[in-house]
Amino acid sequence: MDVSLIISNILNPPILAFFLGMLAVFVKTDLEIPAPIPKLLSLYLLFAIGFKGGVELVKSGVTQAVILTLLAAVLMACIVPVYTFFILRIKLDTYNSAAIAATYGSISAVTFITASSFLTQLGMAFDGFMVAALALMESPAIVVGLILVNVFTVDESDREFNWPEVLQEAFLNSSVFLLVGSLVMGVLTGEHGWQTLKPFTQDLFYGVLTFFLLDMGLVAARRIKDLQKAGFFLILFAILVPIFNAAIALLIAKAIGMPKGDSLLFSVLCASASYIAVPAAMRLTVPEANPSLYISTALAVTFPFNIIVGIPLYLYGINLFWR
Repeated sequence: MDVSLIISNILNPPILAFFLGMLAVFVKTDLEIPAPIPKLLSLYLLFAIGFKGGVELVKSGVTQAVILTLLAAVLMACIVPVYTFFILRIKLDTYNSAAIAATYGSISAVTFITASSFLTQLGMAFDGFMVAALALMESPAIVVGLILVNVFTVDESDREFNWPEVLQEAFLNSSVFLLVGSLVMGVLTGEHGWQTLKPFTQDLFYGVLTFFLLDMGLVAARRIKDLQKAGFFLILFAILVPIFNAAIALLIAKAIGMPKGDSLLFSVLCASASYIAVPAAMRLTVPEANPSLYISTALAVTFPFNIIVGIPLYLYGINLFWR
């Protein structure tokens, strides 16, 4: 593997900000970002990436490549929770296995945005319609996870879901709603809208991403202590399963002819794990699952692994496969 890719990624300002946030916790500084600000920053990032995706979708049009990519995204969002569930059942009960499987079947928008930043830094092109794949992959894993709980719970009388509430949480949570809404705005306004919002959606983007990853570093470092509850099995799972998911994604990407940039983003989507939308849904619908397990593995292990090592690793695999 080309070590220069990892070094280039680490020396990216947003990644350095992530390390700075972790360091602030380890040396016990009083650095803290007030709670409403990270939420505002995440909403901004989702809006900006969604709007840009809509503009790019207008440019590319709905082609066969777009349709195949979106179908592949939905397929992976549905099958990843299934096989990860059975891996997790080796050590865990049904509730925790389903919650963690749903977490890893869904996606991390911030990991996707970081990968987009990495590609931009390398000057590698990618299609804006990949944002549509991002939006489509967030919700199916929640539904699949709940189906797994329903099917494999021993005492089925104890398991009743309010499915309208579940589906609303899955498909109309704030992340999905804002992504889809801003994507539609980008489609409707096109290049004119992009130029109008350029100072907001483009010029501020990397500064906001850097500050947001500073907060993510703080949060991830504080979650490390929860890994003691997760145990070695889950820590290993949180590293190896993303690599396995990315490998499957790259095989699919190669088979349907995705270009390199899109292939990296697709592999990152498949390798990432949700630490916002899915945990919120799982707390609501599967209270028997331990949040410290699925949140700490996704946020304290998989997220740092992907943004530091995973993204360059997946690109290295792409460069090998696409030769």
